[in-house]
Parts: sequence; structure tokens; C-alpha cells
Amino acid sequence: MNPEDIRALQAPLKDRYRETPEAALITLRAQGRLGEGVSCRIETGKALVEAGLHPATGGSGQAACSGDMLLEALVACAGVTLNAVATALGIELRDATLQAEGDLDFRGTLGLAKEVPVGFQHIRLNFTLDTDASEEQLATLLKLTERYCVVYQTLAHPPALAVSRKLAGQR
Repeated sequence: MNPEDIRALQAPLKDRYRETPEAALITLRAQGRLGEGVSCRIETGKALVEAGLHPATGGSGQAACSGDMLLEALVACAGVTLNAVATALGIELRDATLQAEGDLDFRGTLGLAKEVPVGFQHIRLNFTLDTDASEEQLATLLKLTERYCVVYQTLAHPPALAVSRKLAGQR
């Protein structure tokens, strides 16, 4: 794809978002369920993951959106962490479902509104637990899951990020 192709692909979307800004606000979701041992299954609906543009930015919808993948990573990490913490605390979880939702305003991504941030504006992580654990045990379970979930902590306390580049063939 060249610059003209992407401009042509995104032009009608940009026009729509200029006319109706609320149309650019999309909520992405990911979901997972505890698996065998200390694991979490992520339901992506895609066998092989290939990342591409979200349809709100001109994608076909055939490739995975990196925003979806970020939420899936949060669900996977929180699910594995929840399972590990529950195991460590001796809390039996008959079942657990995790859901992450994130709100994006694609006007930021498409450079249409400088005041609109690029990226998620809000992310919500919800747990549905089937257990006989007490309220005190559940509070501890969720507190420790939050504390030790790498993806959650990375999002809550963003690290310093650096971008670099090199040309092919260089070391």
C-alpha cells in the first residue's frame, strides 16, 4: 500500500468523523477464561494473528487490530495472574471470566483533532468469578492480581518508551 492508497482508503472515514465526531469513538473488547493449570485462554476468533488497520481507520476487518491485541494481552495476563494468585492463596475458582473494554476516539489516530489523544482514553477490566471464597479472600485475590499483573501495571504506570530505527543490513 502506498500513501495515496491509504489516503483514499481513509478519506471517507475522516470526512465522516469530521461531520460526526462521536462516530470515531469506538469501544474495543477482549475476553478470556482460565485454562488448565496456570493459564488463560484468549478468544480472538482468529487462528493466525495478523495485525492490520482497524475498520475505523480503513482496515478490512480481516486482520487483528493492535488495540484488540492490547486488551487481549491484558485479559491473558490478568487471567494467568488471577489463576496463579488464587492457587497460591488456596482459593478454589470453579470458573472465572475476564473482560477488558477500552474506549478509543479514532480522530486522534487519524490526525483530525489535535485535542483528542491517540490511544485508549479509558480501559475497564472486569472479573466474573465462580467461587465460595469469602469477601476478604476475594478482596485479597483482586488486590494481588492487580499488583502482579505485568500488563495491568505497565498500563497503570507506563514505562519510559523509546523508539529507534536501523536500516536493514546494519548492526
